[in-house]
Amino acid sequence: MPNNKYLKPYARKLRNNSTPEEIKLWSEVLRARGFYGLQFNRQFPIDKYIADFVCRKLHLVVELDGRSHDDKKEADRIRDETLAKLGYCTLRIAESDVMHDLNNVIRSLEAELPED
Repeated sequence: MPNNKYLKPYARKLRNNSTPEEIKLWSEVLRARGFYGLQFNRQFPIDKYIADFVCRKLHLVVELDGRSHDDKKEADRIRDETLAKLGYCTLRIAESDVMHDLNNVIRSLEAELPED
């Protein structure tokens, strides 16, 4: 997997300064293989980006989007295309959904599970 070693310190800083929405999704759903036994990493460098959450087994990047993303649509589209070229699917989730509709967020994550 393409990885930029220069982003590691920045990723660590982001992990230590997580948003309330990131903390909630991590602690209540993704942490410690809590979502269907799958390992997720948070604030994980991929190429020139840092993914909010990634499940390498599923090649799934989960991005939490708040109001700051309203004016970054084009940059987000380019980011998603770059990650897709690296084999990753990006699932974008509104921060407000994490705080107010976590069950729907979980259903969105479940829709990304492979059919067995």
